[in-house]
Amino acid sequence: MVETTVPGLVFVLSYTINRSINVSAAAALSLSAVLLVARLAQRDTAKHAFGGIFGVAFGALFAMMSGDAKNFYLPGMLYTLGLGVAYVATSLAGVPLLGVVLGPVFKENLSWRTRNPGRKAAYTKASYVWGAILLGKSAITFPIYFWGDATQLGWLRVALGIPPFLLAVYLTWIILVKAPAPIDVIAEWEEREKAKEAAKEAEKKAASSGGAAEAGPPEGEKDRLGSRASD
Repeated sequence: MVETTVPGLVFVLSYTINRSINVSAAAALSLSAVLLVARLAQRDTAKHAFGGIFGVAFGALFAMMSGDAKNFYLPGMLYTLGLGVAYVATSLAGVPLLGVVLGPVFKENLSWRTRNPGRKAAYTKASYVWGAILLGKSAITFPIYFWGDATQLGWLRVALGIPPFLLAVYLTWIILVKAPAPIDVIAEWEEREKAKEAAKEAEKKAASSGGAAEAGPPEGEKDRLGSRASD
């Protein structure tokens, strides 16, 4: 959230002071680059930083090419709108996006679709929550984009950055904590692999013992048996 919100804050602060799209865009892009370098230096996950710098770069390009500072925020607004639609559409289709995203995190993958209906219902409900919050943000910001000015839009985008995200996370936690526990399909797969290995070992032992039985007794034992038979 820092990597997606703070560059926008820097842009609107700079633009409020100097009214220069180029300077403001350069300041936001430079900050995104610094955040990316910091991630790489810490050997931390950099995918969010990369996402942030690409988003800022697109916004800066849109703003400078159009000469309208409001377009700095347009890519992020379109992304928010598209993501909100995706949450709602996938929930209606029976494959809620939140389940697709969180399934691997909880080691359940997509098992909730067919084996855990209670969890599927929770993912569907939580996805509707995310969709409603994101579409609500879009319903607030797009009118300002069309009829407001760049500073109003910038400060509104900053205000609607972290709080709605935290609200969505909190509501998701409330929904999922009441849902059935995830099915650990990774552990199940590991157990199946162990069972297969154990079965193979048992087959090898059975084959080796069977071969020894077919070969008959050792030579010394044969001699003793022969002498007993002659007696």
